[in-house]
Order: sequence, then structure tokens, then C-alpha cells
Amino acid sequence: MLSKVPEITIFFWIIKILATTVGETAADFLNTNLNLGLTNTTFVMSALLLITLVFQFKSEKYVPVIYWLAVVLISVVGTLVTDNLVDNFGVALETTTIIFAILLLVTFAAWYASEKTLSIHSIYTVKREVFYWLAILFTFALGTAAGDLIAEGLSLGYLISALLFAALIGVVTIAYYRFKLNAVLAFWIAYILTRPLGASLGDYLSQSPDDGGLGLGTVGTSAIFLVTILVLVTYLTKTKRDAPSRVSAD
Repeated sequence: MLSKVPEITIFFWIIKILATTVGETAADFLNTNLNLGLTNTTFVMSALLLITLVFQFKSEKYVPVIYWLAVVLISVVGTLVTDNLVDNFGVALETTTIIFAILLLVTFAAWYASEKTLSIHSIYTVKREVFYWLAILFTFALGTAAGDLIAEGLSLGYLISALLFAALIGVVTIAYYRFKLNAVLAFWIAYILTRPLGASLGDYLSQSPDDGGLGLGTVGTSAIFLVTILVLVTYLTKTKRDAPSRVSAD
């Protein structure tokens, strides 16, 4: 059987960070620039995500275009979930961060209790794929809340926040390669941290200088990152550099 998740290469992390940045800027673009509002934007993007996930679940193997489209869309939806709670329902960033951290831990606990593994190299059953995408959604929602809490709630600014999360990812990387940190644990910690890193980068690039950004705007930032993702996914589709290895049915 083939896992429906790509091999973890440098391309995986590059596209993941790009996708998380797009999740932040695209949500702002649809909500503000197109005047769809949070509610309408959430409905539209959630519908697109569900359609994409249908194709992802129906596929019998990893297909780069479908998989990464789902990641980009779930990044946007995860951002919107947090934004809705904060902006529409007045839930504090501290509270949303705690809520999504708990939901993510519960998902991991249920996943491990059911499958005895959290490895992404064994995503070849429907149940495991459901757990996987649910965990991904909560990592994006948690990352958005934590990123906004650090950058805005603690007034550190977007650039400092991005550098902080990049440093934490560096610590995890060193812990994995130098001190033999468990591979599955290292992966999920890094995966969670790339979300606030991408969100902080997206805000830093898109927001005006008065707000601590470079002023590229949500349109320009989203376009640059989406084109880059498209180029990389096209490359991976042709070269199959991240094609998953065959796995055992455990």
C-alpha cells in the first residue's frame, strides 16, 4: 500500500510554510479586499475544502496537486475559524489558543488510541486519513491563534514573532538530529510551529509599514506565494521527488 502523504523532504517544509502564509493573506484578501466578510468567506472556503477532500479521500495514492490544494485550503479555513471566534464571537486569543491546543491533543490521543501510531508514513486507511486532516485543521487554527497572540496580544510585532517561531523550529531540528528526539514528536511540533511562522511572515509582508509590515498587500503576497507553490507542485508532480514509499499494512 502507498501512503497518501508525501515523503518529508525540504520541498514539504517549503510548501508547507508557503501554504500557511497564503492561508493568512488569502483569508484577509477575501474577507477585506473582496468584502465577502468573515462569514461568507468561511462558507465559500469551507465548501471548496470539502470538495477537495472528497477527491483526496477517493484517490488511492498521493497526488501532489490534490494534496497541496487541500493543505492550502485547510490553511485558509483554519485561519477563518480562529478569526470568526475572535472577531465575531469576541473570544480572547488566549482562550482560542488553549481551546485549539486541547482539541489537537484530544485528536492525537484518539488517533493513537485507535491506531497505535501518529506516524504520517502510515496514512493509507480512511480512519487514519480522517485523523490526519482533523489534526492538520487544528494545527492551523492553533497556529493562527498563537501567532496572533504573540505578535499582537504581546505586541512583539510580526517580524520578531516570525524570528521567534523560526528559532523554535531550529531548536526542534537540533533536538532531532543531535539529541535523537522522537521523529514523530519532532515532526508534529515542527508542523505546529510552521503555522504561526507562516502567519507572522504573511502579516509582515502584507501589512502596511505603519502596522509593522512591508506593505506588499494581501494581493501581492498571496500571488507571489501561490505562484511559487504552483511551480514547486508542478516540479514534484513531474519528478516524483516526494513520492511516498510503499508501507506495510500495520
